[in-house]
Amino acid sequence: MSESSWIDSLAQDQKSQLRSLSEKDLALLRYDWRKWARPKQIAPDGEWSVCMWMTGRGWGKTRCGSEWVREQINAGLKRIALVAPTAADARDVMVEGESGILSISPSWDRPTYEPSKRRLTWKNGAIATTYSADEPERLRGPQHDGAWCDELAAWRYPEAWDMLMFGLRLGTNPQCIITTTPKPRKLIRKILEDDSAVIIRGSTYENRSNLAPAFFSQIVKTYEGTTLGRQELHGEVLTDIPGALWHRGLICRADEPATFDRVVAAIDPAVTSGENSDETGIIVAGKLGDRFYTLEDLSGRYTPERWARIAVEAYHRWQADRIVGEVNNGGDMIESVIRQVDRNVAYTSVRASRGKAVRAEPIAALYEQGRGFHVGSFPELEDQMCSWTVDADWSPDRMDALVWAGTELMLGTHLITRVGSV
Repeated sequence: MSESSWIDSLAQDQKSQLRSLSEKDLALLRYDWRKWARPKQIAPDGEWSVCMWMTGRGWGKTRCGSEWVREQINAGLKRIALVAPTAADARDVMVEGESGILSISPSWDRPTYEPSKRRLTWKNGAIATTYSADEPERLRGPQHDGAWCDELAAWRYPEAWDMLMFGLRLGTNPQCIITTTPKPRKLIRKILEDDSAVIIRGSTYENRSNLAPAFFSQIVKTYEGTTLGRQELHGEVLTDIPGALWHRGLICRADEPATFDRVVAAIDPAVTSGENSDETGIIVAGKLGDRFYTLEDLSGRYTPERWARIAVEAYHRWQADRIVGEVNNGGDMIESVIRQVDRNVAYTSVRASRGKAVRAEPIAALYEQGRGFHVGSFPELEDQMCSWTVDADWSPDRMDALVWAGTELMLGTHLITRVGSV
């Protein structure tokens, strides 16, 4: 393809001006990102450490990331990390995508891509390595002088961000850029609250001239004015997620009562205990009259022996009436490991007889009625409560444990099947 063929899509007055240029000058102009980019698509100068483009769909943030990497490579950076939610995302979006690094690079400056080694190598010796945020440990050890994080709001494990930051230690001013659609994740909020971070926001409408007319007449028209449209089109971080059973306005804070009618520790165990496993939900809750109090969130990634000890310690610390364990996945193993820690605790095994959303709805209703309180703040738990929807592809283990505790304390057994009670 001729280096001049791309100008056919330009306005007539632009064509007239460009036709007089040589093929070489046209090529240089075509790949001069600062010439064509909108002002907000250029990272600012300065000594910042983190710059986040948080925009609507189709705004052009992936192109920003690719062009930033290319510019930094030409400026002298030698080791750049490319981190996406999954390995496939890193390859399909950041490297090979329509706005990926290979697509936006001119023939004379295009890196060599070696998928098996997860890296791109430029002629000047610079290397960009792809990583999956699903594998945080791969980021432990490697050092970088630059990083591009794509769709940070979709990362399942915040540890990937921590590992990346520890390795961003080469050069005199290592920088990290983020390109993401906004979601109210704890990590996103943390960056938004960091006064030193550069935040660039944008709406899908800003890139309308480069998007298909049908996209606006059909898709955008459908979602404009909706909560989902505010998030996906206008790039707003919403407190409430469409379809979530809770929103943050329902969560009331309260001091710990002097006494309780009953207290339970509820466990929603993970099937496995590896570094990439789901968390084991462990929630301590109490009942006083018609009010439900969440007292502690002890959830985390533990071995069975560890979560059993944590639950038993909480049982004694709060002088709880019972430990409740969900056995749909763990079976008899749950009671077994708890008895190994303390054979005398009062324990009930429960099994879900209805779906997760159906079980959670009555507990969410307690909050709507002003009867659900949190003694303190539980950010990870509250994130799950306010972001999990029935079509989510992740397990809300902390929320599940909360629901088991609430069902045991407030609703009796009509939504669960008691397997055993000792």
